[in-house]
Amino acid sequence: MGRIQANIETIMEKQQLRSHIKHLLRRIPASRHKQKSARACRNLVQTDNFQKASVVMLFMSFSHEIDAAQAIRAAWKAGKTVVVPKMSAHKKEMAPVKIMADNHEFSIEAAGLRNPIMTTDVPLESIELIVTPALGYDMAGNRLGRGGSYYDRFFANAKLKAHRCGLAFSEQLLEKVPVAHYDQPVHSLVTDEQVIDFDLDHERVA
Repeated sequence: MGRIQANIETIMEKQQLRSHIKHLLRRIPASRHKQKSARACRNLVQTDNFQKASVVMLFMSFSHEIDAAQAIRAAWKAGKTVVVPKMSAHKKEMAPVKIMADNHEFSIEAAGLRNPIMTTDVPLESIELIVTPALGYDMAGNRLGRGGSYYDRFFANAKLKAHRCGLAFSEQLLEKVPVAHYDQPVHSLVTDEQVIDFDLDHERVA
């Protein structure tokens, strides 16, 4: 099978999975969503990678995503530099920028995405831990994003040496995530129920 045909089939599989997981996330009651998010954040801040990092990149949750706010506040409390992605829909890319307080101003973009205003750029090589959202993960560290490939392009930058950690609900752990040649995996995954470290030394077949 040629790469183009394989990629088309992978894209279709991903779209079906995205619809399924979005439906699943919408069905989580608000009170349970809050509890599960808090548990996942507590698990995250207890990891060695979080505790050792002085510059941590997290994310501003939107829609029915897991809420990373508690981890952001824990990072500030520990004296860490907190970085979040600033998305550019026009360029199809994101840049790491520093935020310093809960009351930081944000613009509301498409689908409710919050983009920070009045930011300070952070060098890629200074980031030690990246905590990334996704719709799903599998036991090989593959992540199912929302389809924009922002994180895949970001992770592919040679200047970036950070540990990549997924943050998700336990319901988002899948048996297998379809992968294309450009997909970038994570090194570990933290959920409300467990912490998983992946072996990324093996050769991946796309």
